[in-house]
Amino acid sequence: MTDRFNQKNISVPKGVWIIRQTWNDVLFAHWPVDPSILRDKVPSVLELDTYNGMAWISVLPFMLTDLRARFLPPIPGAHSFPELNFRTYVTYKGKPGIYFFSLDADHRLAVQGARTFFHLPYFYADMNAEKSGDIIQYASKRKDARSAKAEFSASYRPISAPFTAEKESLDYWLTERYRLYTSHHNKLYFEDIHHHPWMLKRAEAHFTINTTAEAHGIQLTHSEPLLHYAEKQDVLFWPLRRWR
Repeated sequence: MTDRFNQKNISVPKGVWIIRQTWNDVLFAHWPVDPSILRDKVPSVLELDTYNGMAWISVLPFMLTDLRARFLPPIPGAHSFPELNFRTYVTYKGKPGIYFFSLDADHRLAVQGARTFFHLPYFYADMNAEKSGDIIQYASKRKDARSAKAEFSASYRPISAPFTAEKESLDYWLTERYRLYTSHHNKLYFEDIHHHPWMLKRAEAHFTINTTAEAHGIQLTHSEPLLHYAEKQDVLFWPLRRWR
């Protein structure tokens, strides 16, 4: 293993954060895939990150709340909505991060703003998230004409006591990522984020339908996914920067 997990890599980024938000009732559903399946779906400038020779893809449904810009109050009607992320793991010049294939959100203004100002592949979807006790019922159906249709429906819940992942473990490798990469007009951009280490729980989930990966030409393996749950995470975002 490299030294990518030493403490300096999760320190507060330089400069001033510009956006904050809270992620609630997060499910991490992870599947291993052969790196060759993803290579032509990720910008060539990025190196696919692997763990014991395997690449990984993850689907994350959660409820986003308290979205606001620094020094400003929440945007009326746009500070709380469901979101569904589909991502993989990459590095650039030794810095690990996340590459998003798609981010679905149930708010047209948030989708357009993220596409315009952060060059992220957000799509509008009809979504619903309901919590009863410790069980979350989650559904998403993409309505955006800019993408192939994708649908997700699942119920999930935590099944263990909370824990923080040990460095160099697969749990840590999959969840403790503090940079996202994206491309726009063949130029590479990155954005740093910061939050406390994830307080994870083991989880169980029942997937009624999940065509999120298929919409991007990726077939999920038939193996059971590795599942994590997190009740809440406050996240800060720094400005998007172009890599020159």
